[in-house]
Amino acid sequence: MTLRAAVLGHPISHSRSPALHRAAYARLGVNIAYEAIDVTVEGLPAFLARVRGDGSWRGLSVTMPLKAAMAGAVDEVRGVARELGVVNTVAFDPAAPGDAPARLVGYNTDVAGIVNALRYAGASAQPSAAVLGGGGTAAAAVAALKELGAPSAAVYVRDVNRAAEVRTAAAAVGLSLQVRPLADAARALPGLDVVISTLPPRAADGLAEQLAGTGSKAHGVLLDVAYDPWPSRIATAWSEAGGLVVPGLEMLLYQAVEQVRYFTGLEGPVPAEVIDVMCDAVGAPRRVF
Repeated sequence: MTLRAAVLGHPISHSRSPALHRAAYARLGVNIAYEAIDVTVEGLPAFLARVRGDGSWRGLSVTMPLKAAMAGAVDEVRGVARELGVVNTVAFDPAAPGDAPARLVGYNTDVAGIVNALRYAGASAQPSAAVLGGGGTAAAAVAALKELGAPSAAVYVRDVNRAAEVRTAAAAVGLSLQVRPLADAARALPGLDVVISTLPPRAADGLAEQLAGTGSKAHGVLLDVAYDPWPSRIATAWSEAGGLVVPGLEMLLYQAVEQVRYFTGLEGPVPAEVIDVMCDAVGAPRRVF
């Protein structure tokens, strides 16, 4: 029987997750077919109801705008996902007996993806840091900064009154947080060790122009989770200011590595040769930590 997994989101046609996962399963010799499926928040309950009873499903990758909704739709949330209330990974519990509907377990591998992408790029320990955006990926970024040893972080959002998700995440992981308007970001960012942009594609274009206009030199690392189109304008502006840029494709890669473990039941780390073919599948650099 061919097993199944998929990435869910809306829109979803741009996703590079199928290339990553298919390369991994081919190298592992695991018969898992992986596809991209367009699912809205409104359509999520019906979709999950359909796949629960299909014994071929092994996992779901979850992207915007479903991450918060998925946390309330699964049977159990584990690890940091429980603290954040944000799920980007769903594993179908293989222990479900007989023909009973599968038990869905939610995780968050975005945190590991961000941590590894920044560590492999040489981000400093206990970094001064900022996050751009206040949604589900920003919540994962806050948890990642805590794991990296950041003593505090600033979060820049369009509306400081609509940052409940990231505030909740910071409180859950114990990171001191300052929420500030996005309009204040351009002058503050160049002096920081780590900046994580979780804004959608092109949403940071205006900020990029402001950064270029300040003439300030950047010495830290920018991780821009948006990877299409690439390079983004903010990535270009940061690089031209002297900073190091980590493409969102690397975060996508390292969070997918963790998903491969959950979907295949692989014990221990994913072999290096599997990570190599995943890198090749999307043109991501292979960094050694």
